[in-house]
Order: sequence, then structure tokens, then C-alpha cells
Amino acid sequence: MSDNNLNTKDFLIGSFIGGVVGAVTALLLAPKAGKELRGDINSGAYQVKQRAYEWKDVAAEKGADWKDKAYTTGSELKQKAMDSTAQITKSASEKTKDLTKNVQSKLQDKRKKEDEALQAAEEVAEAIEDAAEELEKKN
Repeated sequence: MSDNNLNTKDFLIGSFIGGVVGAVTALLLAPKAGKELRGDINSGAYQVKQRAYEWKDVAAEKGADWKDKAYTTGSELKQKAMDSTAQITKSASEKTKDLTKNVQSKLQDKRKKEDEALQAAEEVAEAIEDAAEELEKKN
């Protein structure tokens, strides 16, 4: 886009300079009296001045259009980035919640198994104590 702007700018400057040089050359080479020549030069200068004002207006309009387009495009890109960030954050949050639930579930299962194993060990210990007491009574 920068090269396109540079080429347009160069073309406009070249056209302006070429127009001025061509107008001055045509006026100077035309066979006219001094008063007519000065009038033609003044007329040509006025036309060049008017054309420059027109180009200034066109450049201002295009600049405003480009500014608006850049603002709009920037806003759209900002919104897309914010939406993507929100979506990624939401996805990461959901995955984290799922992983947390999974880990908590596994921990509960392990605790339950440990409790069951501890209870079984206590029952075995009680059975051994009971058996040891019976043996002592028989002896």
C-alpha cells in the first residue's frame, strides 16, 4: 500500500510540474504581444492555482477516507482479537475445570480405597487379636 501511495504522489507531482512547464513553454513560444502574453501567463497561473486547490481538496478527501478506513479496520481487528482472547480464555478455563474435577475424582477414589484398606487392616488386626486371646485362654 505504501508503494501505491508513493506512486500516486509521484504521478500527481509530475503532472503538476509538467502542466506548469507546458503552459509556460506554450505561452512563451506563442507569437503574441507583450500585453497579451502577460494576460495569458496570468490566466495560466490562475488555472494552475485552481487545479492545485482541486488536487488539495481531492487529497484531503482521500486522506479522510483512508483515515476512516484505517480506523474501521483497526476497530474490527481489535474486536476480533478481543473475541479470540475471550474464546481462548473460556476454553482454557473449561479445560482447567475439567482437569480439576478429574483430579479431584481420582483423589476421592484413592482416599476411598485407602479408607477401605485401612478398615480391612483394622478388621484383620482385630481378628488376629481375637485369635491370640483364644489361644491364650486355651493354653
